[in-house]
Amino acid sequence: MDGKAAPNGVATIEDRILRITGYYGYYPGYSSQKSASRSSVIQCKPGGNCPSRHRGMTRQLSPLSVAEDSAAPILELQNRSPSGICRHSRVERQSRSGRNQGTQVHTESSSQEAEGQTRCQSCTSTFLKLIWRFLIILSVSSSWVGTTQFVKITFETFDCPFFMTWFSTNWNIMIFPIYYSGHLATAQEKQSPIKKFRECSRIFGEDGLTLKLFLKRTAPFSILWTLTNYLYLLALKKLTATDVSALFCCNKAFVFLLSWIVLKDRFMGARIVAAIMAITGIVMMAYADGFQGDSIIGVAYAVGSASTSALYKVLFKMFLGSANFGEAAHFVSTLGFFNFIFISITPIILYFTKVEYWYPFSAVPWGYLCGVAGLWLAFNILVNVGVVLTYPILISIGTVLSVPGNAAVDLLKHKMIFSVVRLGATIIICMGFLLMLLPEEWDEITLRFINSLKEKKSEDHAEDMTESSVHTRSRSRANGTVSIPLA
Repeated sequence: MDGKAAPNGVATIEDRILRITGYYGYYPGYSSQKSASRSSVIQCKPGGNCPSRHRGMTRQLSPLSVAEDSAAPILELQNRSPSGICRHSRVERQSRSGRNQGTQVHTESSSQEAEGQTRCQSCTSTFLKLIWRFLIILSVSSSWVGTTQFVKITFETFDCPFFMTWFSTNWNIMIFPIYYSGHLATAQEKQSPIKKFRECSRIFGEDGLTLKLFLKRTAPFSILWTLTNYLYLLALKKLTATDVSALFCCNKAFVFLLSWIVLKDRFMGARIVAAIMAITGIVMMAYADGFQGDSIIGVAYAVGSASTSALYKVLFKMFLGSANFGEAAHFVSTLGFFNFIFISITPIILYFTKVEYWYPFSAVPWGYLCGVAGLWLAFNILVNVGVVLTYPILISIGTVLSVPGNAAVDLLKHKMIFSVVRLGATIIICMGFLLMLLPEEWDEITLRFINSLKEKKSEDHAEDMTESSVHTRSRSRANGTVSIPLA
């Protein structure tokens, strides 16, 4: 049966099955050659020499060997046991999971390092900002205290307050050159002086600074500037530096009252209270010496200086609006230039009328005068720079801190003894000044803060109740009983 061929050319049933199943190693006569090879292999004993048969078998099995070699990878995969496949897949999954875990750990460590660096940088920047703001406050307060004390020292040898005012105001011309020097040192796109001057002169209008605007806008502000400084110096001749600096802090209350009346600003009860406190402090300061002598005149001078300063600020806001540092530097330099051209005649008249007379010329204490002018210039620059680079409230805090600064100098150097009335008036004025620094939405901010504190307290109370109940249940279970605490 095996030797006979079927009509379709298939020799055996095995060949038929292989052909039907599509075995890729099949060819006609596959089973006969396979059986012959088996018989030859069986007849050749192990260790025996069968060269002829081995050569014939090699020639007969050459097609089969090629087919089996080509099918070797798949046969090997089919002959593998399931346990080997499972072990191989398990090893692959373990290695893949190990790689994923290593990648995840590396990612988490790198993210933690980046987060730590970000926190460190934010803490450093916050610390530097706090240091910068503290230095601004300290510089403003120190410059104003130094100016006041230098004026008191200069009055001992040179009693010419208007000349000192005129001389110090002329130094304002240097503010815009100082600003332009800073622009050249820090700006990436540098501009020429003329172009920068024209850009900053827009504070006067779209057409810039013209002769008409120079006389119309600069003249009233220059007069108010001169009056503020002149009355401040006259007050220093009559009162101590501490009293004058405290009374000058009332300008914040006057600014609020004028803004409320003229500019129709928002009404705030806290600021009204602050204004009343300022007025109370002024009355107490004037009452300290019984409403007579130099005290009441000095108080009048100081209050007049604070009033003209408040009027200057309100008019500036009304006609010129807000200004950046460059525009403010341009405006103050323009005031100095106007003072040098048009107000220079006033000290000359006072000299020839011997109201403010000095002779000889070499007797003028130029060192003290330059010290007063330099400190005044530094104060004006710090005020304008501080408003742009920090918050205006910091400048106000620096101004009010000049009161305890002057008090310390008067107490330690001049051995001043402060009466209870003057000390109480100074404290009331400073408290009113600090009330003026409250923001407009201070009531809403306070209510939100109180509500947040209440919510946090209630959450903490709920957490404490939960912890106590858990502790009570665990303790009762340990004792063999269960008790539920009442809410």
